Amino acid sequence: MAGKVEQFSELHRKNMEAAMRMAQLSIENSQRIMALQTELAKEMFQSGVENAKAQSTARDPQSMMQLRTQYAQETTQRMVAAAQQIAEIGNSARAEFSRLVTEQLASGSQDMTESLQNFMKSLPGQTPNMMESFQQAIATANQAFEQISKASTAAMSSVGDAVKKTAAKRK
Repeated sequence: MAGKVEQFSELHRKNMEAAMRMAQLSIENSQRIMALQTELAKEMFQSGVENAKAQSTARDPQSMMQLRTQYAQETTQRMVAAAQQIAEIGNSARAEFSRLVTEQLASGSQDMTESLQNFMKSLPGQTPNMMESFQQAIATANQAFEQISKASTAAMSSVGDAVKKTAAKRK
C-alpha cells in the first residue's frame, strides 16, 4: 500500500511542478504586456504634449488641422503596432501553454494509467473491462485536447494575421 501512496504522491508532485511552470509563464507574459503598455502610455503622453505645443503655435486653421490629422495617424499606428505585439505575446504564450499541457497530459496520463493499473490489480473482484474503459476514456480525452489545441492555434493565427493586415493597410 505504501508503494501506491508513493506513486500517487509522485504523480501529484509532477502535476504541481507543471502548474508552477504554467503560473510562471503566465506571470512573465503579463509582465511583458504591462511593460509594453507602460511604454506605450509614456510615448503617447509625450506625443500628446508635443502635439499640443505644436498646435498652440499654429498660425492658421489649416496647419492646425494638419497637425491634428498627423497626430491621429501616428496614434493609430502606435496603437495598431501595440495590438500586434500583444497578439504576438498572446500567440507565443498560447503555444507554450499548449506545449506544456500536451507534455503534461502525455506523461501524466501514462503515469496515471500505470498507477491505476497497479491499483486495479490489487483490488479483489477486478474486471478487465474497467481498465480498458478507463484507457479508452484517456485516449479520447487526449484526442479531444489535441483537436482543441489545433483549433486554438488556427484561430489565434488568424487573429494575428488580421492585426498584421490592418497594420499594413494603415502604413
